[in-house]
Amino acid sequence: MRKSIATVSVSGTLAEKLTAISAAGFDGVEIFENDLLVSPLSPEEVRARARDLGLGIDLYQPFRDFEAVPGDVLAGNLRRAERKFEVMERLGATLLLVCSSVSPDAIDDDELAAEQLRLLAERAAGHGISIAYEALAWGRHVNEYLHAWRIVRMADHPNLGTCLDSFHILSRGSDPIGIEAIPGDKVFFLQLADAPLLAMDVLQWSRHYRCFPGQGTFDLAGLVTHVLETGYAGPLSLEVFNDGFRQADAGRTSLDAMRSLIALEEAAARRRGTTPPIPPPVIPSGFAFAELSVPPAVPSAIASAVSAGDPPGPPDPPGLPRHPPELSALLAALGFVRTGTHPGKPVELWEQGEARILLNATGDEPALAAIGLESPDPAGSVKRAESLLSPVLPRHRAPREARLDAIAAPDGTELFFCRTEHPGHSSWTDDFRPRAEGTARAPAAEGITHIDHVALTQPRHHFDEAALFYRGVLGLRPQESLEVPDPYGLLRSKAMSSEDGALRMVLNINQVGAQHIPWQHIALACDDIVATAHRLRAAHPGLLLPVPANYYDDLAARYDAPPELRELGLLYDRDEHGEFLHLYTITAGRVFFEIVQRVGDYQGYGAANAPVRLAAQHAWGGQRSSTMNVTPSA
Repeated sequence: MRKSIATVSVSGTLAEKLTAISAAGFDGVEIFENDLLVSPLSPEEVRARARDLGLGIDLYQPFRDFEAVPGDVLAGNLRRAERKFEVMERLGATLLLVCSSVSPDAIDDDELAAEQLRLLAERAAGHGISIAYEALAWGRHVNEYLHAWRIVRMADHPNLGTCLDSFHILSRGSDPIGIEAIPGDKVFFLQLADAPLLAMDVLQWSRHYRCFPGQGTFDLAGLVTHVLETGYAGPLSLEVFNDGFRQADAGRTSLDAMRSLIALEEAAARRRGTTPPIPPPVIPSGFAFAELSVPPAVPSAIASAVSAGDPPGPPDPPGLPRHPPELSALLAALGFVRTGTHPGKPVELWEQGEARILLNATGDEPALAAIGLESPDPAGSVKRAESLLSPVLPRHRAPREARLDAIAAPDGTELFFCRTEHPGHSSWTDDFRPRAEGTARAPAAEGITHIDHVALTQPRHHFDEAALFYRGVLGLRPQESLEVPDPYGLLRSKAMSSEDGALRMVLNINQVGAQHIPWQHIALACDDIVATAHRLRAAHPGLLLPVPANYYDDLAARYDAPPELRELGLLYDRDEHGEFLHLYTITAGRVFFEIVQRVGDYQGYGAANAPVRLAAQHAWGGQRSSTMNVTPSA
C-alpha cells in the first residue's frame, strides 16, 4: 500500500523533514500547517521540492473549529477556508483535514454541522479540493468516529468524506468494528498512531505520547483490517506527536516509521488471510554467543588476585573509577575455559556448557559489542531483517572462515545469525579450532549451562525504536515496561522474549540523570546456584557484588527465606509459577555478569531486586563523575 507520514512526526525544518522522509522510502507526506508557516520556502518551492524527492502531498492539515457555529462566526470561518484553499492550490494538495470543533462557539446540532460542512465542501470543490472530516477524541460535541460519519452522510456531498484516526478511535475505547459500516469511497484518509496505555488527559496523551505502530498497546492491525474491509484504497499514513521524536535525528526516525508501517501491513495481511508483503520472522532458538570488546592490554593486578583466590584490593576513593577486573580472569573465576583463539583476529572463545563468550581485543573498555543468535534459517533471518530496513553489515571474511551475516541493532550492537551445531555443516566454532592445547570446554556440571538473557543499554531517544526492532526483526514478544528507582535516576526497562522463552532480552534506559556508566550485563543460567555461590564465595569472594543486610531482613519478612541466602549473597524472587535465585559480579568496564536459576515456570527477571542491585553497584564504586555525559542504564 501507499505509505505516507505527517511532517509533524519528525524533527527539523520542513526541507530537512522532506529529505529524510523521502530517503526512508515514503510515497507521500501530510504537510502540517505549522511546518509550512515557519518555512522560508514558498508553497510552490515546497511543491517542487516534494516532487523532486518523489513525494506526493497527500494531505494538508489541520483546519480547526469550523462547523456548527453561528452565522457571523461561519462567515469568518469561510474566509479563513478560502485562504487555505489558495495555499493548497499553490502546494498542489487536494485534500484538507478538518477536525471536529473544540470551540466554545460550537453548537450541539448535527444538522447545522452537516449543512455547514456541505457548504465548505462545495467551496472546496471549486478549487479541486476535498474535505476529510475527523472526530477529535476531545471534540466539543463530536468526538466519536461514527458520529463524524453520520454528519458526513447527512451532508451528502461528493467532496466530503471522513478521516479515520487510530488514536482518536482507540484512545476512547471505541470499537473499530463500526468502521466496516462506512463505504470505502467515503473514507478519504487513514491516520495511524500507536500509544502506551496511560491514565491521563486524552489531549496531553495525544500531543506528547503517540508512537509508531508496534511501539504501544493499541491493536492497530485489527483497526487497519476493518478499514481495508471497507474497500479503502488510500495510503497508510502516520501522524505521531511525540516529544522524543521531535528531538531525534529525522533520518533515523523516518526509517523507524517506515519499518513500523511495513510490520503493520504484514500483521494486517495475516489478519485478513492474505499473503504478507515480507518474509516471515525466523524466531531464534537461543544465544550462540555474546561478544565482549576488551582493550588490547588491561591492568593485571586483579587478574593476579583472582588466580591466587584473593579478593581485589580496597575501593578507589569515591567518585573515581576503579580499574575493571580483566574479563578473562573474571570468566575463569566463573568456571569458563578458553577453548580457542581465532587465527586471523584478536578474538578468544571461552566456553562453559552451552554458554559461549567471545573476547575481542579491539575495544577501548569492556563492553557488549555483539550477540550471536541461534537461527534455524540464518539466510531467512537475514532476508527478514533486510525487508525491515536492517541491511547486512559489511564484514571481512577469510576464504575458509564461516559465513556469519550480521545486522546492527538500534544501540549499535551487532546481531549475528548462525547455527552452532548442525549435522553435515561447518560451525562458526570451527574458526577457533583446534582448541588451545590442553584445554576442553568446561562441562555444564561446573555450574553454568547457557546464556539466560542479555540486558542492553538503549540510547535515550531510541528505546521505542529498539522494542519495535526486536519485535519486528526477531519476532520477540514485548512485556510491559517497568520503571525501577535508581539512586541517581529512574530506570525504564522492557523485557522481550520468544514465545517459548528460549531467547530473552532486556532493554534498559534511565529516565533521569546522566552521570552513570551505561551498564550492560549477561545473565548466565545454572542448575545449582547454591553450589555455584558456595564455590565463588570460597574462591573469589571479592568478585561478587555485596548485598545490604537490610535486603535480607525484608526478604525474611516477606518470604521467610532461609538464612543461607544471606550467607551466600543470593537474591530471591517468586511468582505464581515458580522461583528465581540470582547473584551478580562486580562490573568490568561497562559489563557485569548475573548468574540465575529458574525454578518451576518462573518467566520474570527478578525486577523487584533491581533497585537493590543498582544501589549496591553504586556503593561498590560504579563509575560516577560530574564530567561524564552519557545515558545511564543498568
